[in-house]
Amino acid sequence: MTQISSTDGNLLLRLLRAEAELLKKPIQFSEYTVIIVSEGQGTFYADFGRFDFKGPVLLFATPMQLIYIETEIPLSYDVLHFHSDFYCIEYHREEVACNGLLFNNIYIAPSVSLTPSEKSGFIQITDQIAGELALASPSDIVLKSLLQLFLARSSQVKNKEMETTASAVIRDTEMEHFKELLEARFLELRKPSDYAGLLRMTPNNFTKRCTRYFRKTPSQLITERLILEAKKELHLTRKSIKEIAYALNFEDEFYFSRVFKKQTNESPQSFRDKTGISIVADLYR
Repeated sequence: MTQISSTDGNLLLRLLRAEAELLKKPIQFSEYTVIIVSEGQGTFYADFGRFDFKGPVLLFATPMQLIYIETEIPLSYDVLHFHSDFYCIEYHREEVACNGLLFNNIYIAPSVSLTPSEKSGFIQITDQIAGELALASPSDIVLKSLLQLFLARSSQVKNKEMETTASAVIRDTEMEHFKELLEARFLELRKPSDYAGLLRMTPNNFTKRCTRYFRKTPSQLITERLILEAKKELHLTRKSIKEIAYALNFEDEFYFSRVFKKQTNESPQSFRDKTGISIVADLYR
């Protein structure tokens, strides 16, 4: 295991070389996580989602997501962790364009399939990261540059993958409309029946279409969208828990905390303490 930590002992960047038991059971990390699967196949679980994969592939998870992998055969994989205090994907969104694509997107699979040549390219980058971390005094500048390159390449491959997939997948216009409605009205509409009515669909048909198209039920998407917004507020702003609860239309901060903890296994304050407050929180004050 190779890693660097802050002066107060918090993990900033770590590269784990294939530990078979690490992701066998549900686990949460305070850092952004990239699982680099060289060989093997299985199912990746991340909060509400279930995603089948086959290597070589990259799998992505945001801080404090509950994740694990089911597989019948041993996988060959590495795990890359980075804390937002070390590299803030929101602050560097123009350079890497991964926030809302690789991370924090509830509608698409958090994975990137790789060709053999792409796999070789990512292995070269992780080998360079491992080599730098192994030095007596690893350079933050070098490590941040390598991490940025890794994420930027990941976004590039993901966009190419989505363009290819889009031409092969039958577009469900009603479900795309649901996605638009959810993005616009998730703060006020919290029930699947609300959206089924707006789409002029029966609740049963709506649930079937949504589950087939997004691989998640309407209830899962509604809840996940709300929790995603809560996480953004906790991480990207310095608003109090009470202010965030009010902004998200909860009756009070205590009810908000109960709902948040039920979905994440962490209280809002604990989530904020573990993931930190992004540097962008002070840019627009």
